[in-house]
Amino acid sequence: MKHVWKLGTIITTLVVLWLALLTSSGLPSTLSAIVPYLPIYAVVALGCYGLAMVGYGLMVFPTCPTEAIQLQQDIAEAKVFLASHGIDVNHSSD
Repeated sequence: MKHVWKLGTIITTLVVLWLALLTSSGLPSTLSAIVPYLPIYAVVALGCYGLAMVGYGLMVFPTCPTEAIQLQQDIAEAKVFLASHGIDVNHSSD
């Protein structure tokens, strides 16, 4: 629950700052033209960050040879168990 309050506080602070920028009159014209679109820029930046993190995670995805061997053993055990109960798992569905 602490993370919810932390996230809520951050979002509330950002919204208050954005509203303060919207209502301020002393901004340069170039900045005042950008301020209304800041939430859209933030969402796009967050999406780009998320895609970058997923891409990075896929690039450095760890290979786990011991887990692969264990998974193959589990599959073989499951086939033996199912075969002992009369279930055929070795035929293809072509």
